[in-house]
Amino acid sequence: MVKEYAVTSSEAENKSVVEQSLDDFRDYLEFNNMSSNTVHVYLFAVKQFLGLYHVISHDNLMLYKCYLMEHYKPQTVNLRIRALNCYTESLQLSSSKMLMIRVQQKTFLENVISQADYEYLKKCLIRSGNMLYYFVIRFMAATGVRVSELVQIKVEHVKRGYMDIYSKDNKIRRIYIPKSLRDDALKWLRQIDRVSGYVFLNRYGDPITPAGIRGQLKKFTVLYDLDPKVVYPHSFRHRFAKNFIECCGDISMLSDILGHESIETTRIYLHRSSTEQKQIVNQIVNW
Repeated sequence: MVKEYAVTSSEAENKSVVEQSLDDFRDYLEFNNMSSNTVHVYLFAVKQFLGLYHVISHDNLMLYKCYLMEHYKPQTVNLRIRALNCYTESLQLSSSKMLMIRVQQKTFLENVISQADYEYLKKCLIRSGNMLYYFVIRFMAATGVRVSELVQIKVEHVKRGYMDIYSKDNKIRRIYIPKSLRDDALKWLRQIDRVSGYVFLNRYGDPITPAGIRGQLKKFTVLYDLDPKVVYPHSFRHRFAKNFIECCGDISMLSDILGHESIETTRIYLHRSSTEQKQIVNQIVNW
């Protein structure tokens, strides 16, 4: 039986006790090397729960789970559940752990930039002389790098041919930079006299940000008449995965390159995109 844990003892003490509880949880998360974004998200979930129920009990946790399912998408529900599970674990209430809800895996990819549109965008950027963003999208589509990882790439990584990413649990993921991309990038870097440091800089000489990249890609959709639904940073990572699996077929290697914790996550790339499925159905179904 799950024992109850009261975070507040009276209304007068409510604010200070809740704040102390959140501070303790923050310390717990930081001690366990959680990222700043995870800390922020988990604290928000716990604060939301305590604002609704005050007392940690099995019944209240189940009520909170129902509340989440009524108001949020499944991915958000599971994220909040993970946060509360971590919180109860920090209080040594392991028996209070909630089960995740099942999220049905899609059998198709949505909003993935086509190879034709990718090639078209590259040509447009070359024609306009925007080599910075030519290499931004090419690096994403040729390495499978996340946009948050892209902005960390340095000239030294390009020369070496790879960049190692260290995760919070001290695992290493190696991002390979293909020879053709490396040769072209080094030639461009020599032309702009960049011999070290971050590859992708803004006009002020600071590293460009993921938000800046997203904003610029939106402008390209208008400038070059592209579908905004398929032109966003992660779309180029999808393009890499689709091309890799079609050319190589090694899903285990692809999972490692992309940094997926489970190969099941990578299996989505074995399926065609929703656009491809629609085109095939339109072509073959005539009855």
